[in-house]
Amino acid sequence: MKENGQLRIGIMGGTFDPIHMAHLAIAEAVREEFCLDQVLFIPAANPPHKQERQVTPAYHRLMMTQLATSSHPSFHVSKQELERTGPSYSLLTVQELQQEYGEAAELFFITGSDTINELHTWYHIEELLRQCHFVGTTRPGAPVDKTALVQQFGKIADEKIHFLAVPELEISSTDIRRRLKAGRSIRYLVPPAVEAYIRKEGLYS
Repeated sequence: MKENGQLRIGIMGGTFDPIHMAHLAIAEAVREEFCLDQVLFIPAANPPHKQERQVTPAYHRLMMTQLATSSHPSFHVSKQELERTGPSYSLLTVQELQQEYGEAAELFFITGSDTINELHTWYHIEELLRQCHFVGTTRPGAPVDKTALVQQFGKIADEKIHFLAVPELEISSTDIRRRLKAGRSIRYLVPPAVEAYIRKEGLYS
């Protein structure tokens, strides 16, 4: 719950290549559960963990993210990682947001439980945990070892790492790209405006 009227901001980072309905459903579930004032969707420019393939140009991913979120009054899109040179490290993003919204604002980094299991590999993760909360959304087949998290990070893991069960929507950007390449339907996997944009721009075919 909110305390002292301080601003609570969710951070939904990702490649969004393309953004899909599961991204939106997760963001809404976390927004409601943690009483967030807004959720910022932040497309990554040069994701450090996704160097194995060429991502779609940032302009298209930004446009799709804006189209997907435009109807929700608490969803907003930030270009800060697209305007930064170099890898899109989450610590830099959080530091910039803290400056923008003030030290009193609480930041909640939204990610999957599978990613929570890999936090020890993140850039300056200890400092990142001091500056923001993490909300790990549970997914099928990705159990979280809470004991291991406490062993790795100590007491701060209990204070700053949270978990939330979300609707089990088996949707992935990888599968959507494969479907499009194969000429298959992506209806109901992405918002209609996003599908229309993909078709218009000839993406992923």
